[in-house]
Amino acid sequence: MTGGQSHGHRTHGASRTTALFGGTFDPIHCGHIAVSQAAQRRFHLDALYFIPSSRPPHKSKQSLAAFPHRYAMVALACADHPAYIPSLAEAPDGAAPHVFYSIDTVRRFRKEHPDDHLYFILGADQFLEIPTWHNYEQLLDSCDFIIAHRPGFRLDALRLVIPPDKLARTPSSSHDPNTIALRKTKVHLLSTVTSHVSSTEIRQRREKHQSIRGLVPARVEEYILGQALYR
Repeated sequence: MTGGQSHGHRTHGASRTTALFGGTFDPIHCGHIAVSQAAQRRFHLDALYFIPSSRPPHKSKQSLAAFPHRYAMVALACADHPAYIPSLAEAPDGAAPHVFYSIDTVRRFRKEHPDDHLYFILGADQFLEIPTWHNYEQLLDSCDFIIAHRPGFRLDALRLVIPPDKLARTPSSSHDPNTIALRKTKVHLLSTVTSHVSSTEIRQRREKHQSIRGLVPARVEEYILGQALYR
């Protein structure tokens, strides 16, 4: 459920450090890969699951490329990175895909991988909207977070959207200026990478018949051109 063709190599009971990276990936681009690589270096990730959503709750009105296309592009982007795993956890089930909530995806993953140290990767803009997410307080309790941000972003902005009763009562003795300690989990600001690439820009460039070279992985560019996507 949480993986594509496989869930990665692992013996039963072995502990891994893993991350879930969800999104529309319409399309996946070099910014996503840069964030993933920075997170993998900082948190020593053994596996990173890319989870394209069939119908995100906050983008239900957006016209998305068909899920098979978005999943194919994710799989192509993961091909050169052994620890990156394309996931079908939020694949459509039938003709009318239902909305997937992050809390449910995390719970399913926890059930299947109970020994893993789990992170959830989000952009800062997404995290600032987390109070609008389904059961977001339970989500904050369920795993650690890695927050990718743009230049000039301050950690205090993240703290403002976290309910005060979720914050740790006493700071950690080894206080990290880029980490917010919660009672059950932590929120980490990933300050070692910045990217100005966006899926919106890529789609707009395609509509204008402009090049997208260097904005998406080479295999993804070849797929987009071959399938005539975003035209």
